[in-house]
Amino acid sequence: MNIVKTTSELKRTLAPVRGRERVAFVPTMGCLHEGHLSLIRKARRLADIVVVSIYVNPMQFGADEDLDAYPRTFEQDRELCEREGVNIIFHPDNLYPADGIKTSLKVDADDALGNCLCGAARPGHFDGVVTVVNMLFNIVQPDIALFGEKDYQQLTIINRMVNDLHVDVEVIGCETLRETDGLAMSSRNRYLSEDDRKRALFLQQSLQKIAENAKNGEKNCKNLIKDAKKWLKSKNIDPEYLEIRSATSLEPLDTLNEAPARIFIAATIGNARLIDNIALEHVTDNMINGATENITETLT
Repeated sequence: MNIVKTTSELKRTLAPVRGRERVAFVPTMGCLHEGHLSLIRKARRLADIVVVSIYVNPMQFGADEDLDAYPRTFEQDRELCEREGVNIIFHPDNLYPADGIKTSLKVDADDALGNCLCGAARPGHFDGVVTVVNMLFNIVQPDIALFGEKDYQQLTIINRMVNDLHVDVEVIGCETLRETDGLAMSSRNRYLSEDDRKRALFLQQSLQKIAENAKNGEKNCKNLIKDAKKWLKSKNIDPEYLEIRSATSLEPLDTLNEAPARIFIAATIGNARLIDNIALEHVTDNMINGATENITETLT
C-alpha cells in the first residue's frame, strides 16, 4: 500500500494504470469506521485499484465549528486501509493556495439543494464539500467514486455537480451501515455517553414511526411529521429538522405519491450533532437487524 502526500506523486503513481485498470475512489476525512470500510470493500469488488483520500477539508467548516477539534487518527486509519486491501492512501497536507482558502476559487452548491436541511444550519458547508470533491476528482481521475447514503444531501449535491460540470466519474451511493440496534454509524458516535447513545436510537426509531404510519395509509406529510415530533418530544428530543422530501430534488413534500421520498432528521444528542435518513419506499422489510422486533415496544 502506497501513502501519497502530493498531487504530483499521486498522478505519477496512477499514470501506468490509467486506461488499463479500473480505479475506484473513496474520499474521507479520516477517523474511519465500519461505514467507511463498507465503501472500501465495495470499491474493491468493483475496481482493480482503490484510492482512499484522508483529508480534513477546512473549507467545509463554519466560523463557529472547531476545525482543530476534528479527530485525526491517521495511524489507525492507515492500519484499517491496509487490512482492507487499499492500494493508495492520498493524504495531502493542504490542497488550497499557500495563503489560505479565502483566495481559492470554489464551487457553489446548488442553492435549492445546498441551503436546506444541514445546509440551513451550516451556511457554506456544501460549497466547501463540492469544492474539495471536485478538486479530488480532478486529481485522482477515478472511474468510480463511492459515497454513503447517510449523508444523502451531500450525495445528491455531488451527483448534481458531476452532471452539471460533466465530470467523467460514476458516483455510486451506498446504503447506510448501521449498528445492530439501528444507530447509523458515524465518527461522531464516539462523543456519545452511554445514556446519550441510548437516546440517539430515538432518531432512527422516529423515522421508522413515520414510515409505519405511511404504510398504514397516512399520506399527509405534515401529519406524519407532527406525530413523530410529538413522540420525540416525549423523549426530550427537539430535532433541528425532521422533514419528508423528494429523494431526487430534495424539495419538501406535502403529500406522499408514487415518486420516491426520503425522511431526514438531525438533532444534537449530548455533544454530538447526528443526522439520519431513510427511504420511504423500502422501509420495514429487511431494513436493519432487530428493528422490527424493537419498534412496537419503543414507539408506544
